[in-house]
Amino acid sequence: MNLRNRKLTEEEFMRIREDVLTHWPTGKDVDLNEAVEYLKKVPDEKNVAKKLRKAKEEGITLAQPRAGVALIEDHIELLLHLEKEGGADLLPSTIDSYTRQNRYDECQVGIEESKRLGRSMLNGFPAVNHGVAGCRRVFEAVHVPVQARHGTPDARLLSEIIHASGWTSNEGGGISYNIPYAKSVSMEKTITDWQYCDRLVGYYEERGIELNREPFGPLTGTLVPPSTSNAVAIIEALLAAEQGVKNITVGYGQCGNLIQDIAAIRALESQTNEYLHRFGYDGVYVTTVFHQWMGGFPEDEAKAFGVISLGSTAAALAGATKVIVKTPHEALGIPTKEANAQGIRDTKMTLNMLKGQTMPMSKELAAEITIIKAETACMIEKVIEVGKGDLARGVVEGFRLGLIDVPFAPSKYNHGKMMPARDNTGSVRYLNAGNVPLSKELLDFNKAKLDERGTFEHRKVGFQMTVDDIFAVGKGMLIGRPEDGEK
Repeated sequence: MNLRNRKLTEEEFMRIREDVLTHWPTGKDVDLNEAVEYLKKVPDEKNVAKKLRKAKEEGITLAQPRAGVALIEDHIELLLHLEKEGGADLLPSTIDSYTRQNRYDECQVGIEESKRLGRSMLNGFPAVNHGVAGCRRVFEAVHVPVQARHGTPDARLLSEIIHASGWTSNEGGGISYNIPYAKSVSMEKTITDWQYCDRLVGYYEERGIELNREPFGPLTGTLVPPSTSNAVAIIEALLAAEQGVKNITVGYGQCGNLIQDIAAIRALESQTNEYLHRFGYDGVYVTTVFHQWMGGFPEDEAKAFGVISLGSTAAALAGATKVIVKTPHEALGIPTKEANAQGIRDTKMTLNMLKGQTMPMSKELAAEITIIKAETACMIEKVIEVGKGDLARGVVEGFRLGLIDVPFAPSKYNHGKMMPARDNTGSVRYLNAGNVPLSKELLDFNKAKLDERGTFEHRKVGFQMTVDDIFAVGKGMLIGRPEDGEK
């Protein structure tokens, strides 16, 4: 294994870059020197990194939707609607699925078909195909910062284009944009490719330009225990910091129990800073993002707004720096721009009502923070151990051994032995830890919490609980309680 957790030299970076820019014709339009000068002129209010920094200092939670369509003018129209009618504080450009797989030829077909039919035939914005000129048109048309949100294992050319276009944040990482999104892409390749993406941000940082990087917190978005997603986020933050990234947003996907969700965000921010300091990355500014419910939604719009409001409440009371907004059309497919704006307005109203309020520390909250941090440390410390001190190598070996195991992930490089389920309060616990190296004390804790639910429901603790939990929110509840006759 040639992989190392070592900052790429500028010479190494430039040598790789020569090849990356040939992956699609728009790559030839990326001029780093010109991009540096362009980014220096981006006002603070349109820079994601600086707006997040300001929000954290003021104790404000920002709202950001997801959105993206195929054609530039339509995408601008969509984003302006979300900005003006929804009140979005930050804007996304959600990237289409073909771009995520580097299938730019098929993106081009989708663009042409979208023009011919008069509607988007792609499920996102094909930033690579539109190139720097097209992406700058998007950036210059709106009035708030723009971030690329995608799911791309190899995002090197995409990263080059979006940053040169004034988009000051890029979501993802070598774990979080591989394991939940790809089947056959090796961990070694994605860690290597994302070292390049992070080194690009470090290159700009060295020239006085602060850009934001955001590991994707929810992973598969389905019953992911907080310590699993926190471990991934912290590791990706450390890998990014090694390449010179100075502004990092670590994220978490809502599980549903208010105490656990708040504990997860607070544990994540605290532990990220602890590990950054431990490894000597003291100049990194850390913020947090809370993702509203990523699982199945109820079809009824009124019920969907209830789910959105609960997520907004958890984000605000946790003190998250921003919240990723869902829409009342989640159960129906890609939302209209009107539904998307409604989700933002619902979120903003909840955030405004809770402005200045945080969940005070209680015995229950402190205990949950302690549990999450202890479980997270078990995974990270073992990954460091099997990597013999090298975090990048440890990640590859750690996933090979199942030391970190993401539930319901498609990747063949993920063990898939760990199985989660909710306890009797709706907190997500480890039903079967698989090879995740939790201590006996932590394993006993998880078992005891699940046994409480089994006793309450008069049924055996097992996989059927997991199945019931997956579909519960769509049916209007958090915990998948057995119906009469099913116990």
